[in-house]
Amino acid sequence: MEVVEGLVKTTLGEIEKVLSTKTVVGEPITIEGKTIVPLISVGFGFGAGGGTGKGGEASRQQGEGTGGGSGGGAGIKPVAVIIISGEDVRVEPIVGGVAGALEKVGESIPRMVEKVIDRRQERKKEG
Repeated sequence: MEVVEGLVKTTLGEIEKVLSTKTVVGEPITIEGKTIVPLISVGFGFGAGGGTGKGGEASRQQGEGTGGGSGGGAGIKPVAVIIISGEDVRVEPIVGGVAGALEKVGESIPRMVEKVIDRRQERKKEG
């Protein structure tokens, strides 16, 4: 059973390397004074097992054997974004996964571009 114990320790060690705060809270993105911070849901599972056995009279092979194995899987999905603009902070949930996230970003870009154009026009009028 030492083999299985080693497999479990190795698997948990690799999972620990992958999971960090940056896995759940993504890198902030700043666009025209607004900071967008993605929030991500992370899920994972793993299993390990092992055993020993002897070949019996009915078995084609005689002798003893041992075996072990481990496996795992993980998944991530965006769940929300934090939008920080000046002193205003809001959390926008993402409905529909990545497509919903892209839609939210796509909706906010035209508004930001309009604000930039308006500011430039104001500066031209002042100057």
